[in-house]
Formats: sequence, structure tokens, C-alpha cells
Amino acid sequence: MSQKKIIAKHFQALEKPATAAVVMAAHLADNFTWHGPQPFQSCHSFQQWLSSFWQPLTNAFSDLRRETHMLVGGDSHGKADNSFDGRYWVGATGYYCATFSREWLGLPPTGQPVRLRWGDFFRFEDNLIVESYTLIDIVDFLQQIGRNPLPPSRGIDFVYPPPTAIEGVQLGDSAAAKTDLSMNLIRDFLFDGLNNFDQQSLSSMGVDEFFHSNVKWYGPGGIGACLSLAEFQQYHQQPWLEAYPDRLVQDLDSLFADGDFVASSAWAGVKAKHLGRYLNVEATDNNVTFNGMDFWLRRDDKFVENWVFVDMLDLFQQFGVDLLQNAREI
Repeated sequence: MSQKKIIAKHFQALEKPATAAVVMAAHLADNFTWHGPQPFQSCHSFQQWLSSFWQPLTNAFSDLRRETHMLVGGDSHGKADNSFDGRYWVGATGYYCATFSREWLGLPPTGQPVRLRWGDFFRFEDNLIVESYTLIDIVDFLQQIGRNPLPPSRGIDFVYPPPTAIEGVQLGDSAAAKTDLSMNLIRDFLFDGLNNFDQQSLSSMGVDEFFHSNVKWYGPGGIGACLSLAEFQQYHQQPWLEAYPDRLVQDLDSLFADGDFVASSAWAGVKAKHLGRYLNVEATDNNVTFNGMDFWLRRDDKFVENWVFVDMLDLFQQFGVDLLQNAREI
């Protein structure tokens, strides 16, 4: 069974608590480690993950149903120097659809339907999952329940669709030529384009060489979606670079292509100094890192869609701001 099909089976198993442990045991290595969003701590066994993350989630959100928009896999080329790291990863994203029926993260239930944006990445060795990363867009959730701790988004809230006019769940093998094109384009974008910012002009990054003029950029809660390159530059890129002008993409935990798709995950994959006002927080001069995930869809020689996660709770914690506590007090 391919690693991508293993993850598809893994997702199905989690829908049936009575058999989940048995199925999962066949897929997880003894040294399995999980890393999640703030405020969750890393877990070093399936049982620890089950009790500290998954069971509280499924208890709080009744009738939890997973929608998988994308599922892709491949060998990672996430090193800044382009050295091959030899690791195979699978990445997936979509929505959890549920009713917020019990307390979660110290927040009282509202009884309303919610959609939780999720992203999962899995590293394999010998067909066993040895490492996993999860992000849930907690700020987006807080916006849905009326406890937004951030100023209004510049972009459009609650836009996180499946890929346009293509099946995002890629369980089969992709054409090697397409995969190579996608990998070459993303590496040029991340390590040459983005890292070439001269701290003065957006044009120095050459984003228009990599993003279509009508690119759809689905940003996280607090930033929102941008539905063209012009919106992306105005609503996200300019404010981001004013706050973090020296930001630098480093070695990434994963960066892999699967046909026309690319996926990446990284804890502290980007570093910067907080030198400008960002979302109403004045510059702290703190050194910060970003935990995030991305999925891209390529058409010809440019990316046309980009789905983005940033652990905003973790980022603002580095400013000395507790977004979750602020939300509890609203």
C-alpha cells in the first residue's frame, strides 16, 4: 500500500473510535512524534496524542466530519542548499465540519456549526509514520464564534475551497515531468525569489514571475484570502514585509511536489526580526520564527492557488501577546 493510501486509511480509521487504535498501531512507528499548534504540547506516542489532542477535539465538536480537499505526497527537497534530504512525506488539508457543543481550549460552547481548517503532514520511514505535524486555524475558529482577538482581516474571511477544476486527493502516481516542473518552480520562488527581498521594493522578490495575476491566495485567520496578485501584495505581502523586512526562508521540514501540486511544512522554517507594526502590535524588535504549512497548485509556469497556514497563536506569543486568553476575555 502506498504512503498516500495509508494516510487515507488513517483518516478513515479516526472516524471509528472503536477500531482507530488497532488500525493506527499498524501505521505508526514506535518512535512516533506529533507536533501541533499552540497551545498543544508535542506528543511522543499515539496514546498521548489521542488523550491530549484528538479526544478533546472530538468531544468538543459533535458529529465531527473530515473533508479532505488535498492529499499529496513525495520526496522532500526542503534544504536551502538544495541537498536531497531523502525523506518521504504526505500532506493533506481540508475542513472539519462539526457543531461546537462542549468547552474547548477554555472557550464555552456556542452550539453553532463550525468549519475548522486543518493541515496534516506525515513523515514516513519504511511505510511507518515516524513524525506528524498538525495545524488548525484557531484564529479562524475564534472569528466564527465571535471571539476574534485580532483586528478585522484585510483579506476575505472564511475562504478555503478545494482546488479549482482538479482532483486534490492524489492517491495515484503523478507524472515525473510535472512533478519536476513544480519542484523547480517552488524552489526558485522560495529560496531565490522570496529570499532576495532588498527591504525596499516588492518587485525585488519577483513574485509576479511565480504567481499568476489572478492567483487565489487563501490566507489564515487574521489575514484572510486575497483573490488576485494585486490583492496579495496590498493586503498581505506589503504589511508582512513592513513588519518583518529581514524575513528569511530557512531549511524546511518538508517541501515536495506531486504532479501539479506542491506542499510544505516547517516549524521555524522562516526567521525574522519583528521590526514594524503588525495587526495592531507595535514592533518588539524580537527575533521570531514562523510555524506554517503551504499547499500550491501550478498551471503551466505559475502558481494559481496557494493555501496557507500560519500558527498565529505561536507567532503572537513571541510578541508577548496571548491571543487565546484575549479571546476568552471577549
